Amino acid sequence: MNLLLIIALIPASAVAADGPSPFAKFADGYFASRFAAHPTEGTSVGLHEYDTALDDVSKPRVLARIAELKAQLEALRALRAGGLSFDDEIDAETIEGQARGELLDLETLRVWEVNPMVYAGLPGGAIDGLMKRDFAPKAERLRAVIAREKAIPAVFEAAKANLTNPPREFTDLAIRMATGSVGFFEGSVTMWAKDAAGTDAALLGEFTKANAAVIAAVKGFAAWLESDLKPRSTGKYAIGTEHFLAKLKYEEMVELPLPELLARGEAQLDKDHAAFLETARKIDPNSSPADVMKLLSNDHPTAEDLIPSVRRSINDARRYLIEKKIVTIPSEVRPKIEETPPYARSGSFASMDTPGPYEKKATEAFYYVTPVEKDWDAKHAEEHLRLYNPPVVAMINVHEAYPGHYLQFLYAPRYPTKTRKLIACGTNAEGWAHYSEQMMVDEGFGGGDPKIRLAQLQEALLRDCRYVVGIKLHTEGWTVEQGAAFMVEKGFQEPANAFEESRRGAYNPTYLYYTFGKIEIQHLRDEYRAKKGGTLRDFHDAFVAQGGIPLPLVRRILFR
Repeated sequence: MNLLLIIALIPASAVAADGPSPFAKFADGYFASRFAAHPTEGTSVGLHEYDTALDDVSKPRVLARIAELKAQLEALRALRAGGLSFDDEIDAETIEGQARGELLDLETLRVWEVNPMVYAGLPGGAIDGLMKRDFAPKAERLRAVIAREKAIPAVFEAAKANLTNPPREFTDLAIRMATGSVGFFEGSVTMWAKDAAGTDAALLGEFTKANAAVIAAVKGFAAWLESDLKPRSTGKYAIGTEHFLAKLKYEEMVELPLPELLARGEAQLDKDHAAFLETARKIDPNSSPADVMKLLSNDHPTAEDLIPSVRRSINDARRYLIEKKIVTIPSEVRPKIEETPPYARSGSFASMDTPGPYEKKATEAFYYVTPVEKDWDAKHAEEHLRLYNPPVVAMINVHEAYPGHYLQFLYAPRYPTKTRKLIACGTNAEGWAHYSEQMMVDEGFGGGDPKIRLAQLQEALLRDCRYVVGIKLHTEGWTVEQGAAFMVEKGFQEPANAFEESRRGAYNPTYLYYTFGKIEIQHLRDEYRAKKGGTLRDFHDAFVAQGGIPLPLVRRILFR
């Protein structure tokens, strides 16, 4: 009998009063197997026993993981049938959704056969996670880098064996990521390793040999993507209605019929679009809304000043949180603002990479901003930079840092259980960050400046467009180009940015979680304050203390 099933069938009475419960043992086993399959994730959450291993993405290991997940789901079913405590049941539902979502990706959607980005991004992320956080002496981390580098060529061999007929959109992005990774290993990794090795010539020599093999492998993979895979990348990215709804159910606990789901997104888009038009008229009644947004984006940084300009602006949002008592900030540690690493430039414009909940020493968090690519023409570069105008950057700071992702993740070490420390879903994490944008402006951030409100509304329109475009790309046969045109028309996006956003929807089907989560958190806030009273900060503190689990489970906790 499967070990996990045996654990699940142990009666509660057989466990010592001070020992771990059967569910706690199951959760330990689930996460141990998860990080064994994805050791780079183990490193990212602060569990450094995984630092020297790299994800095995070969077909036999994928098939073994599928069998493992099925056994775990059966064990969990038996555990839940015997009855669990309130908190264990919350965690059990969270884990079940995660396991079913992973199983859907591996067994049904078979992303490992159709998405080369999985392989293109893994090596850079695995090495960068060891370099950028000072959780151990540099020489020790360099040895882990070498161990992982020795396994990187196998990642690309698995890719060549596994990938069948991906969509062209996926292969194009994988080429960008792989090409950028060449410079990452030649430049950033090599410079860091020389410093980490110090006077240890033997250690540096071992690294140099392993890194040379990695550079050759990455170059070879990029060439293979371009010459071999790209010509035969004619697959379809649409996953269809059934699988789209299944992903939402498993990953987010969202269960709505597709027409109702789409209608909710379109209604929010119409509402925000009307507010955008009204606000644009306040700024300049004689210009079109698109021209008014252009007016805002005319004031943008140069390519060289992009990162410094964000660094100069981030503290405005933090100060406002403190002055207006909007939410409690549990730490004085600040994020570092840096360029998005090349291996991670898959279409996002800004992102937050925070220390994991089990990280004991390295407190560095990275707020990434995507720079202009060297091979972009002047028009593409200009459109990219226009996004980073001061009012929009103010909203991005709110979303990524204060009180968005960075603040929520500062609470992670305080979450009450291992499951809530280690699992986060989009409607919660991204929903909270997007909710924060409108909430902050509603609470007076920006001093009533209509340009700040317009920027907030443009950010809302972008997420509303993602909501609609994601559904239509995957259930109604839309092309990426149709999605991009929709984002230009309805979201007032620059054409180049609109294309990047729409293409993201091809590989991130359910990125409606921003707007959907925002709406649900607004409803939860109003319900909480109506039933329990208290200040806005009381609700915010209660909400962020629960972790990133699906919102129906957060609601159950708040009203238990």
